Amino acid sequence: MSKKIKNEMQIEFASKSANEAFARIAVAAFVSQLDPTIEEIADIKTSVSEAVTNSIIHAYPNKDGIVKIKSILYEDEIEIEISDTGSGIENVEEAREPLFTTKGNLERSGMGFTIMENFMDTLKVESIVGLGTKISMSKKIKKENT
Repeated sequence: MSKKIKNEMQIEFASKSANEAFARIAVAAFVSQLDPTIEEIADIKTSVSEAVTNSIIHAYPNKDGIVKIKSILYEDEIEIEISDTGSGIENVEEAREPLFTTKGNLERSGMGFTIMENFMDTLKVESIVGLGTKISMSKKIKKENT
């Protein structure tokens, strides 16, 4: 049985750090249609923030590029896809290891993927060096018993 799409949205923006807050607020406003808890919104905002920050810092290290977000709402779930056409990740498994970072000089903790994994129900990372990265994640929105 396929899930019935309730709503969807797509946005794209320049890979500037000032746009990270815009991205997290936009997705939070969009998911609010499902009436999530404060904690669910916080988890989603934090995960979006980590994924967008990864694109800004790692995909386009010395130039501006475009970051895209696509979100789909179902009856009780949000799917979020964050993608870029930047440098890509050489070794996705290594990048997903806690504390792994290629930007130690920027005081990056290397916990982005770990945070996304812990805050979301699913996380998939696809990347091709030189072509970009796509992060897909989803979260069920638990309905309170009324």
